[in-house]
Amino acid sequence: MSKVKHSMFVLDRLYEYDDFMASIATLADLGCGDGADLVWWATRTTRDPVPKPLNIECTGVDLLEELTVEKQHKNITYQRTDFEGTIKADKKFDVLWCNDAFQHCLNPSATLANWYNIASDGGMLILIVKQNTSIYRNQLAFHQYNQSYYNPTLPSLMQLLALNGWDCKNGYFLKNPLEPWIYAIVYKSDIKPMDPKTTTWYDLAETNLLPESAVNGINAHGYLRQEDLILPWLDRSIMSFHLQ
Repeated sequence: MSKVKHSMFVLDRLYEYDDFMASIATLADLGCGDGADLVWWATRTTRDPVPKPLNIECTGVDLLEELTVEKQHKNITYQRTDFEGTIKADKKFDVLWCNDAFQHCLNPSATLANWYNIASDGGMLILIVKQNTSIYRNQLAFHQYNQSYYNPTLPSLMQLLALNGWDCKNGYFLKNPLEPWIYAIVYKSDIKPMDPKTTTWYDLAETNLLPESAVNGINAHGYLRQEDLILPWLDRSIMSFHLQ
């Protein structure tokens, strides 16, 4: 699945939720690249018979010298900076969108903690991240992509999210075993980022930030196994990983 396809796979589904789209005032695209996803967010309208522009204030963050689409849309601004570090914002962001970029983090835990600080109360984080390990022709395949330093798995991503105050219990996840993409949609909780050096799985299980299936697996085994997870996706489908 190409970057455009897996991006639109999520965006098309989100656009079906009118109240959600209307609630977004500010959005940051973290690792925005050429800004294709930014333009999608910036040009959203209501789905009424006579559509009205939503006018979402969109901020792109990347290391390109300039972003062409910033000059084409009044509600797009651009920050040339590393999305792992400090991001300037007059207002906190209702939605943080990160498509095919998080695997390039040198310090993914610190990055998620920084993002927690720029998200509005109850703000949403949407991650589409590539896993370097997959199944190809019934065999495990290991691919090390250019400048890809973090190789996520669904359990490791869930651990990092919860450690940094992101609510996975009420979130949405998807992982097709035949594709490298992990999809995660989570919310900023009122629990601030914790110390990753001292926080255990049992500690996380008590925070109410993990799905019930994850907590049950942790209590049974002392750690999180992907095969214990039962997780919902945006289309209200439920994915069980037991036989995968």
